[in-house]
Amino acid sequence: MRRVFGVKKDKEPPPSVQDAAEKINKRGDTADEKVKKLDIELARYKEQIKKTRPGPAQEAIKARAMRILKQKRMYEGQREMIYNQTFNLDQVSFAAEGIKDAQSTMAAMKSANKELKGSLKTVKIEDIDNMQDEMMDLMDISTEIQDSLGRSYSVPDDIDEEELMGELDALEADMGSETQTDGVPAYLQPDKESDLDSELNLPSAPSGHATVPQANPQTTDEFGLPNIPRASSLRT
Repeated sequence: MRRVFGVKKDKEPPPSVQDAAEKINKRGDTADEKVKKLDIELARYKEQIKKTRPGPAQEAIKARAMRILKQKRMYEGQREMIYNQTFNLDQVSFAAEGIKDAQSTMAAMKSANKELKGSLKTVKIEDIDNMQDEMMDLMDISTEIQDSLGRSYSVPDDIDEEELMGELDALEADMGSETQTDGVPAYLQPDKESDLDSELNLPSAPSGHATVPQANPQTTDEFGLPNIPRASSLRT
């Protein structure tokens, strides 16, 4: 039977939008290359027409250029048609991708809706309101406790504006008296030596050269020589 009727062939799957777009883009690239080559030939014929004198030779060159120009227009028309097909395929591909995205979005929303319904079954608005009321009460109690613990004892609260300004003026005067030369406060200036010595009760250091005790001065005679002591003085 197979020899008579043959074997049924499997059908090939239809090409996808991307496959069709790639094939058309290759055709468009081929048309672009052909147009560029024809442009180069037309430029060469143009130079030849300029260099040749009017006559049969120039007419022959013009005829060739005319034929090249017709081919160029034909390829340009094919390229324009290919561009239109590519544009249409891009639109179809964009629409197909949009539908797929919509399907994925719908599936995700359905799943989220199901989960949300299941979660809401375990949550009641009455329980939330009651919890909020309890939290407000607890916060009020906590605030009262903090206020009670933060009360001050024996602190005068009846201070008027005049007392405040007087206290500030006195403080400013004290700070001004502490400030000495070069704007350095007194408590930051170095102590004087006299004050430091008086505080430590240390004796003052000697000043100048120390005096060395000398022996009895020796007398000299009229010639400036030292006198020889006499025997009477030695005996004594």
